Amino acid sequence: MEQLLHDTNFWVLISFTLFVVLVFKAAKTAILGKLDGRIAQIRTDIETAENLRVEAQELLAQYQRKQRDAQNEAETIIANARNHATEIRKTAEAELNEMIDRKEKQLADRLKRMEDSAKAEIRAYASELAVKATAEIIANRLDDAGNARLIDQAIKTLPSNMN
Repeated sequence: MEQLLHDTNFWVLISFTLFVVLVFKAAKTAILGKLDGRIAQIRTDIETAENLRVEAQELLAQYQRKQRDAQNEAETIIANARNHATEIRKTAEAELNEMIDRKEKQLADRLKRMEDSAKAEIRAYASELAVKATAEIIANRLDDAGNARLIDQAIKTLPSNMN
């Protein structure tokens, strides 16, 4: 053993071992502190990520509800618009039919008036022709004495025809 105590390699080994042990003890706290800090940071990051994931899921659920509500509202609006369009179409058809009936009645009334007017014109023309023809016939067949007799007779019957 004495030889071992004088051997420099032995003392270098012991010094190196002692140095490593002391450095390990001193560095152990720092290394473990760093590792603990890093572990704490990782845990914090994981918790933050988990919280963000939960918030993201809540937001996703909220937006999905909003989308469903918006889709239901859009379907309701479309259904109401279709119903309103149907009502407008029915109203327009009823108004069109009413207008057509009114126009047909106006045309029928106008045709009736035109027919009555034509009949009146024809009667007036026929009466005028009859008067002219009668006057011509009377003028051709009656002499002055017959003409005087007709005038006297018309004058006599005039007061009775006036009542």
